[in-house]
Amino acid sequence: MVTVLSTFAGCGGSSLGYKMAGYTEILAIEWDRNAVETFKLNFPDIPIWQKDIKEVTGEEILKFCKIQKGELDLLDGSPPCQGFSTAGKRQVIDPRNDLFNEFVRLIKDLQPKVFVMENVSGMVKGKMKGRFKEIILELKSTGYNVKCKKLNTMWYGVPQSRERLIFIGVREDLRIEPSYPAPQSIFIALNTICHGIVASRSERINPWISAYYPCCTITKHPYKDLFKTLNGIREPSLIELKEISSFPKEFQFANNKTKSWGLMGNSVPPKFMEAIAGHIKREILEYENRQT
Repeated sequence: MVTVLSTFAGCGGSSLGYKMAGYTEILAIEWDRNAVETFKLNFPDIPIWQKDIKEVTGEEILKFCKIQKGELDLLDGSPPCQGFSTAGKRQVIDPRNDLFNEFVRLIKDLQPKVFVMENVSGMVKGKMKGRFKEIILELKSTGYNVKCKKLNTMWYGVPQSRERLIFIGVREDLRIEPSYPAPQSIFIALNTICHGIVASRSERINPWISAYYPCCTITKHPYKDLFKTLNGIREPSLIELKEISSFPKEFQFANNKTKSWGLMGNSVPPKFMEAIAGHIKREILEYENRQT
């Protein structure tokens, strides 16, 4: 059994990816009620705590999960990224930027074999570069070999162009270097899953991206004009949003479409996390078991 514990779990995008990669999730932690309601609908067998991460201790996690320090295979987390995002005000001094410190605290308390932290690519751009260097140094100070790489979900089975930073840390005593799954050589074009679409909205100089390419990034803010068709401009259906974000059609949302859109915009696409988690399972965790 390969175990994972998810912090900042959201509605379960990462959790679904880990499940598809063959992991057993022993606990999820998320403070947002809407996200928790959706998580419970889709993962009834996974315990989830609706708590502020600042109020969660490593000791109570170990006790609840009935594991010892160092036994957890993987600790996952996607701390809120609004302070770093290029879609926001990009304030270096933003209290949300410091939530990663809570993730670091739990790394120290739990000592998992591996950790994965996901965040926006804006963390390495412009005035945020100094903060990024601080974060890397802080992660390395926990006793882990740490790497960070910018990946685009469009090369990992997701029909959406979405750049994200993926931090992977491997506990130093395992003596294994962090590594990443190789990108696929082809992408999934938007018009192959959403028929009749000519283009998707873009915030770049050219306001539209051809539907012969993956969809633009789905943010947490709904766009009434996301799609251009031969008959005019329209918003996507909930089913289309699920496909673009690589959620299966049977995935249920407990909220209205606007809130469901926001949950998907904040999520790690499941197919993307499946690729990362599967690689870590094969090349790091199972390799460590073979060595011992």
